[in-house]
Amino acid sequence: MASPDSVGVMNIGTSAEASWQLAVARCPKQMLHGPCAGVGDDHGCEVPSVGSCSFLEALDAWPYPSPERTRTPLRDAVRHAVPAGLPASADPAAAPVEQGRVPAAARAAESFRAVAARRPVVVADLPAAPLSADALRASADVLAPAADACLLGDHGGARVQFPPSYRARLLTERGVAVWAGVTCRDRNRVALEGEIAACVDAGVTAVHCVTGDHPALGHRADASAVFDLDCIGVADLARGRGPLVSAAHAPAAPPRQHRLSRLLAKIDAGVEVVFVDHCGGPDQVGDAAAELRDAGFGGLVLACVPVVTSATTAAVVASFAAGRLPVGYLERVLDAADPREAGVRAGADLAERMLALPGIDGVNLSGGAEPGHELAAAHAAADISRRVLGATRDVGTARDVGAVRLRVTR
Repeated sequence: MASPDSVGVMNIGTSAEASWQLAVARCPKQMLHGPCAGVGDDHGCEVPSVGSCSFLEALDAWPYPSPERTRTPLRDAVRHAVPAGLPASADPAAAPVEQGRVPAAARAAESFRAVAARRPVVVADLPAAPLSADALRASADVLAPAADACLLGDHGGARVQFPPSYRARLLTERGVAVWAGVTCRDRNRVALEGEIAACVDAGVTAVHCVTGDHPALGHRADASAVFDLDCIGVADLARGRGPLVSAAHAPAAPPRQHRLSRLLAKIDAGVEVVFVDHCGGPDQVGDAAAELRDAGFGGLVLACVPVVTSATTAAVVASFAAGRLPVGYLERVLDAADPREAGVRAGADLAERMLALPGIDGVNLSGGAEPGHELAAAHAAADISRRVLGATRDVGTARDVGAVRLRVTR
């Protein structure tokens, strides 16, 4: 069995493997299965001082089959091996379910699947001030009744924040369907195993597996980058534990010709829900979904929709999606007489256009807010979700009524 510190990709020959290992060594995240979605249109690394993305210089060594070729399951190739001498039960993916007991996370995941089988779903990013349980609960109280799940991702303006599992526990105890984001920036594989186990114990609906951006991009550039695993390794840790396992697909990030094959590697590692990242608009999202379905993916596909209702929310969205939004989207909202109403209307309209695409099962309302504006952003996202799902005072009843109008033909 290969060492857990090995590259962990398919055996592609000595020369190609050496080229890929060199790319891994040069990557500031040491991504075993790179490249990340932070590659710029100029082919530059997200860390300005690094220069070009090392993986773009090793495309001839790309280790994953192209979608045009017969797919070979990659799960055994991409997963990180259990260190020699440990029993099989030390592998979190092999952890047995207690006999006669269905974990809360498995029940939550099954409930979400059941809703998605009836109608389109909405997963909304939850904006909240960092290190404040009261702020987290306040935003969730606004957003959770209007959406099917709340995504707890990175806070755009802070790197020091409550751990994912603690935030998850705060909200699942409040009855919120939690989609817990887990990143590799600050945690080695042992810490990641612990976070996932705690998220499962908290009863999360899903675990969203993210490599994470480099500390150099945040306000704590003094912190060391960890990146012991990347999103594929996290997906492998999370699979089979009960919650849904999700990851992002970045079809607009270089190398565009290899993005689908990298996504298929994520899927073979355990991903069953795909978030199609901002990539231009409905036409581009439709193309990405069609390619994914043609490759045989039968899981859920959610399209990202930006939530922009003010200059502060526009700044947050632009920080991670600039140049990958529908043409003129930000300008039309910010130039309107009432940016909030224009943003809610634009978000709902774009979401409905996404939901009309074959192969799309729902949307992710994607956004955030500058410090002090989180609750207002939560209200805006809730308004968009209600419009998308046809909600009235009786949210549950209205969602099912709205499903007749918005149901996607599969």
